[in-house]
Amino acid sequence: MSVSEQTYAKVIAIDGPSGSGKSTIAKDLARELGVLYIDTGAMFRALAFVASEQKIELVEGETLSNFLNSLNIEYGISDRVLIKINGIDLTEKIREHQVSKLASIISQLPSVRKFLLDFQRLLAKNKVCVMEGRDIGTVVFPDSFCKFFITASADIRASRRLKQLQDSGDDSFSIDQIIKDVKKRDDTDTNRAFAPLKKADDAMLLDTSEMTMQDIIKILSNEVKFRASHLGFKL
Repeated sequence: MSVSEQTYAKVIAIDGPSGSGKSTIAKDLARELGVLYIDTGAMFRALAFVASEQKIELVEGETLSNFLNSLNIEYGISDRVLIKINGIDLTEKIREHQVSKLASIISQLPSVRKFLLDFQRLLAKNKVCVMEGRDIGTVVFPDSFCKFFITASADIRASRRLKQLQDSGDDSFSIDQIIKDVKKRDDTDTNRAFAPLKKADDAMLLDTSEMTMQDIIKILSNEVKFRASHLGFKL
């Protein structure tokens, strides 16, 4: 099938492991290109937070199904409000470190991934957008017109996460503890049976360990513009 015959989703897919900086990169790239930014990780974190608050057991079954059906998700309400569930703003709550562990657990459940996959596809329908997560280029939008896999060393990712926590006023975690959590999350995400974290065959690999944000955005932006021009997409 030639490029002209193949249909591509107007999605810039950014995947990568926890702490790789993909959220910041995706947000800055979307701003640079003037397109919609969609943070799928925030959705899993929000569901995990609400499930924890409601003491929902994170296993497949009727209770989880009823829980998912009770949710009203609002995404991208404003610059200050990223996500709401059932009218409650969870933008800040989902960045707490313990929520990351819960998100790792809930993201392994097929019914949760199916629930959010449908929501994510609806959000991106007929729009050029930057969508980041762990399986965007492989499962959610395998037909994305442009794909990137962003990574960095475990030590670098842990350092970034620790700084993020400290900047938010949380000094309760050590670098060794964060490194351990990062590696455990990598193992869980990579080896889960359903929609594991992996690089799409046609994704550009970018290790950001020693790169500045300016350089990263320049490389990604140039690639997106080249691909969009080649396919006749307007940004």
